[in-house]
Amino acid sequence: MSVSTFHLRPIQFVDTPVGRDGEVARLAGGMQWFAAYEVIENGARRTVPIADFDRLLGTDERAAKLHRAITAPRAPLTLGGRTLRFDQPMIAGILNVTPDSFSDGGLHDDAAGAGFDMTTKGAALIDVGGESTRPNAPTVWEGDEIARVVPVIERLAGGGTLVSIDTRKAAVMEAALKAGASIVNDVSALLWDDRALEVVARAGCPVILMHSPDPKKGPHGGTGYKAVLTEVYDWLEARVTAAVAGGIDRAKIIVDPGIGFGKSLQDNLTLLNGLALFHGLGCPVMLGASRKRMIGALSNEAPADQRLGGSLTLALKGAETGMQLLRVHDVAETVQALRVWRGMKDQALVSG
Repeated sequence: MSVSTFHLRPIQFVDTPVGRDGEVARLAGGMQWFAAYEVIENGARRTVPIADFDRLLGTDERAAKLHRAITAPRAPLTLGGRTLRFDQPMIAGILNVTPDSFSDGGLHDDAAGAGFDMTTKGAALIDVGGESTRPNAPTVWEGDEIARVVPVIERLAGGGTLVSIDTRKAAVMEAALKAGASIVNDVSALLWDDRALEVVARAGCPVILMHSPDPKKGPHGGTGYKAVLTEVYDWLEARVTAAVAGGIDRAKIIVDPGIGFGKSLQDNLTLLNGLALFHGLGCPVMLGASRKRMIGALSNEAPADQRLGGSLTLALKGAETGMQLLRVHDVAETVQALRVWRGMKDQALVSG
């Protein structure tokens, strides 16, 4: 895929907009304000202060469109009796009902109980998956995947929990939505199964579109990148456009840059440092970096169950760059970290 020639990344975040009228912009209607853009154009980078945006970029159609998308509030999702708001970071708890997931496979004897426990600890959403997406994991027959996830979803949804189904398969999506799931989370961005886009469009449900280099070959394919940040952005932009053309409401699309999926350590670090770029898509953004292999690579090969510190670091990086959803294993610890972060933000707004 060719790389678009013009992108905007919000930079120079500030604690408070007080006393900075005309100098800062609010990020996606959330809790962050920023004072400048990094302009990425034809491989070159320059900084444009918000105070100078209209003078320097205001007549550029793409720049104006990106600026509107970056600063516009994200509409909440009303899902049955639950509302998922995007004006502050929310937690999606990971619930894998698989025997072979890289981090928590086979650990949940009472999977629904574990999901209820995560909601009690502060998760706004429980993301249920029945097929491991770790490297070299075998493909699970859709009948087995349905048998794994449906009873858990029925219990969770019946108890009032908001549930997303983490699957690539249209038949699993259909069964999960019928069982009470409200959101589809597809690591292939609706490309692995030819019926997936139709199923989501017909259901009218929200969908999370995640980037992976070659979804038809699985989530860990691909041959590398020349400019990973803008290439992933452009790929997701194309998938959002295709989803809308296929009948999915743009206001119900969430994007995910796919940390750890078909990407090197350097690629992942580049994406994490550039996360704010993805607000230009005009959609809520989910960050899933919990317990990922890159944390081990940066910390003496710590095993998956010893990556809490790194996971919290990445979750707070997501919060600081305006990510609306954080997909995590360690719900209680991440919620506590976000509460402290939120307390500091609130105090900055009060004191100026």
